[in-house]
Amino acid sequence: MNGLLSTVLVLVLVATPLTLSVLALLDAARRPGWVWALAGRTQVLWIAAILFGTIALPLGIVISTVYLLRIRPRLAATETGRFDR
Repeated sequence: MNGLLSTVLVLVLVATPLTLSVLALLDAARRPGWVWALAGRTQVLWIAAILFGTIALPLGIVISTVYLLRIRPRLAATETGRFDR
């Protein structure tokens, strides 16, 4: 039982940052370039940062969380025509 618990714990600790990074990466990659330009952000920089964060897990959690909570909503608003700065 103790071995199963530690296996599940390790799986959760590894899967959570990886899942965050993959979600952030897929979202960043699917946004058109004009959305990034109008939002005043750089797509290549964010994709590179998320990819780097996938390797460096603690940093990846921070980068992906910042993207998903701060950058993604701004991109989504820009894509729908709201240019709130």
